[in-house]
Amino acid sequence: MKKQFNRMRQLANQTVGRAERTEVLSEDLLQIERRLDNVRSVYHNSYKRLLACLHGQYGTDADKRHKKLPLTAFAQNMLDGAVQLSDETLLGKMLETCGDAENKLATELSYHEVQVEKEILEPINQLTEVEIPNIQKQRKQLAKLVLDWDSARARWNQAHKTSAVNFQGLPSKIDSLKEEVDEAGNKVEQCKDQLAADMYSFISKEGDYARYFVSLLEAQADYHRNALAVLEKVLPEIQAHQDRWTEKPAFGTPLEEHLKRSGREIALPIEACVMMLLETGMKEEGLFRIAAGASKLKKLKAALDCSTSQLDEFYSDPHAVAGALKSYLRELPEPLMTYALYEEWTQVANVQDQDKKLQDLWRICQKLPKQNLANFRYLIKFLAKLAQLSDVNKMTPSNIAIVLGPNLLWAKNEGSLAEMAAATSVHVVAVVEPIIQHANWFFPE
Repeated sequence: MKKQFNRMRQLANQTVGRAERTEVLSEDLLQIERRLDNVRSVYHNSYKRLLACLHGQYGTDADKRHKKLPLTAFAQNMLDGAVQLSDETLLGKMLETCGDAENKLATELSYHEVQVEKEILEPINQLTEVEIPNIQKQRKQLAKLVLDWDSARARWNQAHKTSAVNFQGLPSKIDSLKEEVDEAGNKVEQCKDQLAADMYSFISKEGDYARYFVSLLEAQADYHRNALAVLEKVLPEIQAHQDRWTEKPAFGTPLEEHLKRSGREIALPIEACVMMLLETGMKEEGLFRIAAGASKLKKLKAALDCSTSQLDEFYSDPHAVAGALKSYLRELPEPLMTYALYEEWTQVANVQDQDKKLQDLWRICQKLPKQNLANFRYLIKFLAKLAQLSDVNKMTPSNIAIVLGPNLLWAKNEGSLAEMAAATSVHVVAVVEPIIQHANWFFPE
């Protein structure tokens, strides 16, 4: 039994050795064979990575996929939130509009993924799992047929040698072996021809295989165009909701924008603070000079920002009200007296002749934009009333100009605090003080 095993192993080694020495493929076909393995590996990895990019469940239609997308769940969450908050509120309306847009984006995504599966993933999978494996299977079959052919030729050659040594003719056996060799050779040729045809066909279709990636980019471009169309349609709508909503912060917002969206002529913080001060703060000593409590001031500014009418608690703290008014003026993106007129204001500050100075100030006042002039006039008339009680509140026109002037006019490019303070004392006070002193002359109406 041991001898028989050794004999079988010897025959197997001889057969393998012969098969390895016989190569029926040309060099170009051998290059194609090596390329097959590389192409299959690269495309298989691309398939797996692209499949991982999908958000929906692979193999489902667009409608089923849409229902399972995370984006769809997000959109539904927003729509549910809109119902909970009510579309009569800004947040509710925004959630409704945005949720509807996200749902449309999810629809576009589901159709895009179905397209990618059909036009890219399925062909790539067909290439890596069917077409190339079929060619490789034929290659293995050819290798087996070559082994059989080599084995038949070896037996035929051995029979010839035996016949020559023994001088005994074995024509029937030799002829039988020759037929076996010929039959094996024919099978090799047929298989080789079919394999070569498939290999050459694979190479000729390389442009088609490369086209998968072009199709991917085209599909992505279509998806992004469609998604962009959804967004471009909804953005003006959602912005219109935002613009129509009157309950917006006033602090830090350009004066013109605040007045336009609130439908007011006088900014809410200015009017509200002036009305409260007229009622309870006119006799308060050091108004606008004494700092208010930080927490109280912050609370009042927040209340004014949301346009609440519940301001009763602040009537008892005029310093907080005055602080809020100063903050509003200072937080305007552009000073109430404007950057454009800054040079003219500061030049007039140096005019010594009082009559000429007043005339020049009046002329510059008329250059203020309509909204700025209305609010400036409103504020100056109030400050003039405050100055009339300076015996009690100690706030003379000069004192008012010193503490409030820097919040009405400042340079566009401010330097250090020291420079700003120097400019204020020299210019702004010289401009604001005479306007307060002669408020009824500047604004007789």
